[in-house]
Amino acid sequence: MIHVSNLTKHYGDFQALKNVSFDVAKGEILGFLGPNGAGKTTTMRILTGYMPPTSGTVTVAGYDVTTDSLEVRKRLGYLPETVPLYPEMTVWGYLDFMARLRGVDKRERRIDEAMEKVRIADHADVMIGKLSKGYRQRLGLAQALLHDPEVLILDEPTIGLDPRQIIEVRELIRGLAQDHTVILSTHILPEVSQTCTRVLIINEGQIVAEGTPERLMARLKGAERIFVQLAGADGNEARRLFQSMDGILAVDDKGNGAYEVECALGTDKRPEIARAVVNRGWGLLELRPVGMSLEEIFLKLTTE
Repeated sequence: MIHVSNLTKHYGDFQALKNVSFDVAKGEILGFLGPNGAGKTTTMRILTGYMPPTSGTVTVAGYDVTTDSLEVRKRLGYLPETVPLYPEMTVWGYLDFMARLRGVDKRERRIDEAMEKVRIADHADVMIGKLSKGYRQRLGLAQALLHDPEVLILDEPTIGLDPRQIIEVRELIRGLAQDHTVILSTHILPEVSQTCTRVLIINEGQIVAEGTPERLMARLKGAERIFVQLAGADGNEARRLFQSMDGILAVDDKGNGAYEVECALGTDKRPEIARAVVNRGWGLLELRPVGMSLEEIFLKLTTE
């Protein structure tokens, strides 16, 4: 669906993108992550045809963004971080205006379908200036869907929303993936883990990791971590017990009988820990592996 190959972009002497390559499959929700200045916005602008690359190729549904820009734009829907809305217009009036600008065929039917998809049809006659932030985001999604694009690019789609609105927009995005390929650019890491099927992390103009959050965790772990919760144990004695076991690298006392034990990569010390705890007559309340969070993965990949 989307193919990016050896993409580079120079701003004078500064190289913003350095041979960036990735693919996005049909029906996929790709989370595009990166710290400020990493090259994320530049990549999005090239994908949408807003600016040309210095070198490299980008194709959307087989069309090159440089040589077939108009064909690419027909197949792209874009939701910017700040949606350009007109508060004096009604929801229907705005969508009709946008559909006319795009030359959409069967305009009324497409407007109805877009409003139904984002569940805003009951607000068709409401003035935009009276809409909540959540409904404005829905309206932004509706305008991006008017021409039934194959690809949706969403920039910070839940920023500024309350928790309930965030859940609603996430559900909308997951539903849209049934008919569209989605690229979700965001700084909100839980957004990616709860919405996206795959993650791509860019830093200093280069792709530093891509895959599912689970695969990234498996790739980046340098040690196994185990959480242990005890009852009736002496804290110092428990810590000494864990430290005396072969293959245990560190013990972090979390307080209230809780410990995080770091073990050598590829070792599972849970059976040994369980036996030792039971033999001492302590209560074993919890024993489980601890995975890296997406935040930890992101920080490890984007900091020196």
